[in-house]
Amino acid sequence: MKRTLGIVGAGQLGRMMALAAAPLNIRCLFLDPASDACASAYGEHIVAPYDDVEAALTLAAQADAATFEFENVPPTTLAAIAAEIPAYPTAAALATSRDRWVEKSLFQRLNIPIPAIAKIDSQADLDQAVVNIGLPAVVKTRTMGYDGKGQKVLRTPADTAGTFAELGSVPLIMEGFVDFDEEVSCVAVRAVDGDMRYYDLVLNEHQSGILYRSQPLAAHLLQAQAQDYVQRVMAELDYVGVMAFEFFRKGEQLMANEIAPRVHNSGHWTIEGATTSQFENHVRAVCGLPLGDTQTRGHVVMLNVFGAHPDVTALWRLPGVHWHDYDKTDRPGRKLGHVTITATTTDELAERETAAAACLRNVRG
Repeated sequence: MKRTLGIVGAGQLGRMMALAAAPLNIRCLFLDPASDACASAYGEHIVAPYDDVEAALTLAAQADAATFEFENVPPTTLAAIAAEIPAYPTAAALATSRDRWVEKSLFQRLNIPIPAIAKIDSQADLDQAVVNIGLPAVVKTRTMGYDGKGQKVLRTPADTAGTFAELGSVPLIMEGFVDFDEEVSCVAVRAVDGDMRYYDLVLNEHQSGILYRSQPLAAHLLQAQAQDYVQRVMAELDYVGVMAFEFFRKGEQLMANEIAPRVHNSGHWTIEGATTSQFENHVRAVCGLPLGDTQTRGHVVMLNVFGAHPDVTALWRLPGVHWHDYDKTDRPGRKLGHVTITATTTDELAERETAAAACLRNVRG
């Protein structure tokens, strides 16, 4: 029997979920305010704001299960859907990840290391936090911001002047600056029955606050530590679906940065690079199906494409290079697609990555 999965959000993540769902005989139904949303070519599209409860109930009436593609969806919308059909991750998990203060407080309760933090509701709070935590530090909006937006690095006392108003006079969080060696993420999936699978720890590199490169690290010495921290959070939230947990690595210790309660950019390499992609495993989990194998296949790396489209013809000529186009128009800083590069050896991977990178025309925001 054919199933229908309702997805709140119809961007590139919803698009890739739909592509993964089709071979499982699962159709997708989207709710998104943008009439030209890039996932709409792969399923029926309800055009309505994310906070339109009536539209959410229309989606619920036509679907067997539901999920969302990004965490800026109002938890009330997901709760309305969950009252009618299974909806994962839960509204509670979504609410936790949407608010950086609530999220960091959860990490503290679970004894997962984090930087020093302070809740900021005024410029006076910010000034006092600088005294308590010290500089440098990072100030972020508690909700919404992504890809480097909604945050500011404070390096000197002069940087703090007017920062509360500069970031919109909205609730903020200050975090002590972490002089980390690298950023890594652990992408994992949990089923309704609690079964869990983990992908290899991923090394992430950014350009101007935007993720540019992700590469899985086979048999990394901190894999078990990462999995332990992910398991603690998923169990606490009774989580179902894919989650990405971003960490700062300092020596042999991981420090929590943030969680993403959804399929994640740092897991895009799994489409060609793992036995079962993060997208297929997310669909499996939220639809109540058994999880798939997460083993990495060979050597793989993923490069984001943003701002301007690459020389696609040149990419197509390269062996082991896979171009994923999100069907979006060029705009500085906008994610337009990604390239996954596969190989049988590390030398071959490096050679192919160099050739693929030469075809990119990334334009920062």
